[in-house]
Amino acid sequence: MMTRMTTKAAKDRAWVDLNCDMGESFGIYRIGMDEEVMPLITSANVACGFHGGDPDVIARTVELAKKHGVGVGAHVSFPDRLGFGRWEMDIPRDTLVNLIVYQIGALQAFCVRAGVPLQHVKPHGSLNNMADRDREVAKAIVQACLAVVPEAPLFVKPGSALHEEAVAAGVPVIMEVYADRQYHRDGTLVSRRKPNALIEDPKAAAERMVKLVTTGSLATVEGETISLPAQSICVHGDTPQAPSMIRLLREALLEAGIQIAPVSLWA
Repeated sequence: MMTRMTTKAAKDRAWVDLNCDMGESFGIYRIGMDEEVMPLITSANVACGFHGGDPDVIARTVELAKKHGVGVGAHVSFPDRLGFGRWEMDIPRDTLVNLIVYQIGALQAFCVRAGVPLQHVKPHGSLNNMADRDREVAKAIVQACLAVVPEAPLFVKPGSALHEEAVAAGVPVIMEVYADRQYHRDGTLVSRRKPNALIEDPKAAAERMVKLVTTGSLATVEGETISLPAQSICVHGDTPQAPSMIRLLREALLEAGIQIAPVSLWA
C-alpha cells in the first residue's frame, strides 16, 4: 500500500503525477484503451457522461482505477457528446455551474459506492480551453468546485485564467502539462485544427517531458523556450499511441530519478 510522502527526503525528490482521460466509451462504442493504460498511470480523469461515458462505463472505470491504486478525478465537460466536448458553447454562468456540479456529483456517487475518494476535478476539451482566457467560464468552474468539493485539487494550465481564478478563490490547484501536445510561446496549446498540434512520436514526447520536469523549460512551435511548471503530465486516452507513449514516459521519468505518484499522496 502506498503512503503519503511526508519525509524531507521525499519532498526533496523531483515528483510528478501521470494522468490520462479515461471512461470515455459509451454504449456499444469504445473510445480509448482504458484496460491497457490504467496500470501505467497514477491519476484518471473520468468522463462524467457529457462528452463521453455512461453509468456502466463510469462504474467500471472507477473500479478499474481502484484495482490499480489510481486516483479518480471528475472530467467535467460541456454537454457535447456529438462534438466530444470539443465544440465551444455559450452557456449562462449559473447553468454552467449547475452542469459542472451535476457531473461531479454523478462521479462522486460512484466513488462512494466503490469506497474511493474523489481525488480531483479537471475540465475537458473546450470547457478547459475556454477557461484559459474567459473569466466567466473560469469562475463557473471554480464556483462549482467550491460548492461541492472545495478541498479537491483542480487541474489547471499554468498561467491560465482558470489558474488565477482558482488561486484567488482558495481552490487548491495542480499545474498540468500535456505530453502529446505542442505549445505556443504564450503557454497555450496549439489548436488541434493545426497540422502540428499533436506529438505522435512516443520517444520524442518522453524526452520532452523529462526535460520539462528536470529543467522547467519547454520548446514551443515558434522555436522559443518557455518556463512551464509541471506537477501532472497528461497523455490523452484517445491518442492512438497512448499505451506506448505512457510506458516510455514512465520509464524515462523513473530513469531520471523522478518520483511518479498520484496527487493525493503529495498534494
